[in-house]
Amino acid sequence: MKLLRTHHVAIICSDYRASRAFYVETLGLEIISEAHRVDRDSYKLDLRLPDGSQIEMFSFPDPPARLSYPEACGLRHLAFEVDDVDGAADELRGRGVAVEPIRVDEHTGRRFTFFADPDGLPLELYER
Repeated sequence: MKLLRTHHVAIICSDYRASRAFYVETLGLEIISEAHRVDRDSYKLDLRLPDGSQIEMFSFPDPPARLSYPEACGLRHLAFEVDDVDGAADELRGRGVAVEPIRVDEHTGRRFTFFADPDGLPLELYER
Protein backbone atom coordinates (compact mmCIF):
# COMPACT_ATOMS: atom_id res chain seq x y z
CA MET A 1 0.00 0.00 0.00
CA LYS A 2 1.17 3.52 -0.79
CA LEU A 3 -0.65 6.27 1.11
CA LEU A 4 -0.59 9.47 -0.93
CA ARG A 5 -1.73 12.22 1.46
CA THR A 6 -4.33 13.08 4.04
CA HIS A 7 -7.59 13.49 2.16
CA HIS A 8 -9.76 14.82 4.98
CA VAL A 9 -10.18 15.18 8.70
CA ALA A 10 -13.66 14.78 10.18
CA ILE A 11 -14.93 17.03 12.96
CA ILE A 12 -18.16 16.72 14.93
CA CYS A 13 -19.42 20.05 16.21
CA SER A 14 -21.99 20.92 18.87
CA ASP A 15 -23.27 24.16 17.28
CA TYR A 16 -23.39 23.87 13.50
CA ARG A 17 -23.91 27.56 12.75
CA ALA A 18 -21.09 28.70 15.06
CA SER A 19 -18.65 26.10 13.70
CA ARG A 20 -19.64 26.79 10.08
CA ALA A 21 -19.01 30.52 10.60
CA PHE A 22 -15.67 29.82 12.30
CA TYR A 23 -14.27 27.52 9.60
CA VAL A 24 -15.71 29.43 6.63
CA GLU A 25 -15.63 33.09 7.71
CA THR A 26 -12.85 33.17 10.32
CA LEU A 27 -10.47 30.62 8.75
CA GLY A 28 -11.55 31.24 5.14
CA LEU A 29 -12.07 27.64 4.05
CA GLU A 30 -13.97 27.00 0.82
CA ILE A 31 -17.32 25.21 0.94
CA ILE A 32 -17.36 22.17 -1.36
CA SER A 33 -20.81 20.93 -0.39
CA GLU A 34 -23.34 21.30 2.39
CA ALA A 35 -26.29 19.08 3.19
CA HIS A 36 -28.89 18.74 5.90
CA ARG A 37 -29.58 15.07 6.57
CA VAL A 38 -33.15 15.17 7.87
CA ASP A 39 -33.21 11.51 8.91
CA ARG A 40 -30.27 12.13 11.28
CA ASP A 41 -31.12 15.74 12.22
CA SER A 42 -27.55 16.37 11.11
CA TYR A 43 -25.60 18.69 8.85
CA LYS A 44 -22.60 17.62 6.76
CA LEU A 45 -20.30 20.33 5.48
CA ASP A 46 -17.29 19.60 3.26
CA LEU A 47 -14.58 22.29 3.30
CA ARG A 48 -11.44 22.62 1.18
CA LEU A 49 -8.07 24.05 2.10
CA PRO A 50 -5.91 25.66 -0.62
CA ASP A 51 -3.80 22.49 -1.03
CA GLY A 52 -6.90 20.40 -1.77
CA SER A 53 -7.10 18.65 1.59
CA GLN A 54 -10.49 18.76 3.25
CA ILE A 55 -12.31 19.07 6.53
CA GLU A 56 -15.55 17.15 6.82
CA MET A 57 -17.77 18.71 9.50
CA PHE A 58 -20.78 16.99 11.01
CA SER A 59 -23.38 18.09 13.51
CA PHE A 60 -25.46 15.67 15.55
CA PRO A 61 -28.00 16.33 18.28
CA ASP A 62 -26.29 16.26 21.70
CA PRO A 63 -22.86 14.81 20.81
CA PRO A 64 -20.88 13.69 23.86
CA ALA A 65 -18.02 15.94 24.93
CA ARG A 66 -14.50 14.87 23.99
CA LEU A 67 -11.61 15.49 26.34
CA SER A 68 -8.97 17.89 25.10
CA TYR A 69 -7.57 18.98 28.45
CA PRO A 70 -6.01 17.13 30.07
CA GLU A 71 -4.77 15.65 26.82
CA ALA A 72 -6.46 12.34 26.13
CA CYS A 73 -5.29 9.43 24.00
CA GLY A 74 -6.19 9.80 20.33
CA LEU A 75 -6.11 12.68 17.88
CA ARG A 76 -4.36 15.55 19.63
CA HIS A 77 -4.83 18.54 17.33
CA LEU A 78 -5.17 19.70 13.73
CA ALA A 79 -2.32 21.83 12.35
CA PHE A 80 -2.45 24.32 9.48
CA GLU A 81 0.73 25.43 7.71
CA VAL A 82 1.13 29.18 7.19
CA ASP A 83 3.82 31.38 5.66
CA ASP A 84 3.77 33.89 8.53
CA VAL A 85 2.64 32.68 11.95
CA ASP A 86 2.76 36.23 13.40
CA GLY A 87 0.51 37.61 10.67
CA ALA A 88 -1.91 34.69 10.86
CA ALA A 89 -2.10 34.91 14.66
CA ASP A 90 -2.71 38.66 14.48
CA GLU A 91 -5.47 38.10 11.93
CA LEU A 92 -7.16 35.57 14.22
CA ARG A 93 -6.86 37.91 17.20
CA GLY A 94 -8.43 40.66 15.08
CA ARG A 95 -11.37 38.34 14.51
CA GLY A 96 -11.81 37.77 18.23
CA VAL A 97 -10.04 34.40 18.45
CA ALA A 98 -7.81 33.78 21.50
CA VAL A 99 -4.34 32.72 20.35
CA GLU A 100 -1.58 31.34 22.58
CA PRO A 101 1.88 32.96 22.58
CA ILE A 102 4.05 31.93 19.64
CA ARG A 103 6.63 29.27 20.48
CA VAL A 104 9.50 27.57 18.66
CA ASP A 105 9.57 23.80 18.05
CA GLU A 106 12.77 22.66 19.75
CA HIS A 107 13.34 19.90 17.19
CA THR A 108 12.60 21.73 13.92
CA GLY A 109 13.21 25.36 14.84
CA ARG A 110 9.80 26.23 13.32
CA ARG A 111 7.47 28.73 14.94
CA PHE A 112 3.95 27.72 15.96
CA THR A 113 0.96 28.65 18.09
CA PHE A 114 -2.35 27.16 19.14
CA PHE A 115 -5.95 28.39 19.15
CA ALA A 116 -9.28 26.57 19.41
CA ASP A 117 -12.46 26.16 17.41
CA PRO A 118 -15.88 26.88 18.99
CA ASP A 119 -15.91 23.41 20.64
CA GLY A 120 -12.42 23.78 22.09
CA LEU A 121 -10.74 21.52 19.49
CA PRO A 122 -7.05 22.48 19.56
CA LEU A 123 -5.87 23.95 16.25
CA GLU A 124 -2.29 24.86 15.42
CA LEU A 125 -0.66 27.34 13.08
CA TYR A 126 2.75 25.99 12.01
CA GLU A 127 5.11 28.26 10.09
CA ARG A 128 6.46 26.93 6.78
